[in-house]
Amino acid sequence: MPEQHGGWAESSPPPGWLPPTGAPALPSLPPRPVYREPHPIRTAPLLTGLGAAALWCTLFGSIGRDLLSYAWWSVAAAISAWLVAAFLALFGDRGTAVGVALASGLALSIAASLVGARWITTDDWPLW
Repeated sequence: MPEQHGGWAESSPPPGWLPPTGAPALPSLPPRPVYREPHPIRTAPLLTGLGAAALWCTLFGSIGRDLLSYAWWSVAAAISAWLVAAFLALFGDRGTAVGVALASGLALSIAASLVGARWITTDDWPLW
């Protein structure tokens, strides 16, 4: 039967068990760098950008009367939203830029799916 050892009587390990906390392991090396995002993306700006771009793409898409005009208006809305997202990423809030890019990408993929479905069912490219 293996021998059982009791726990330490104190709450900390005995001296010499852990390395000293104040001194670095190798004193000649600089301390380890800490990598942190200088401008972290928060939830509220992301959701704001998502909602604004969803409204933008919905308004542009509602201008179209048929699939051809809806698809081209969606392309125009997505390109303009991506330009705004690029501007926001460089000079503004990057969380809002991510939300705008997500919503405009989703809107463009919906338009592309509808165009693809029409092309598959009718064997005619609907955008020309």
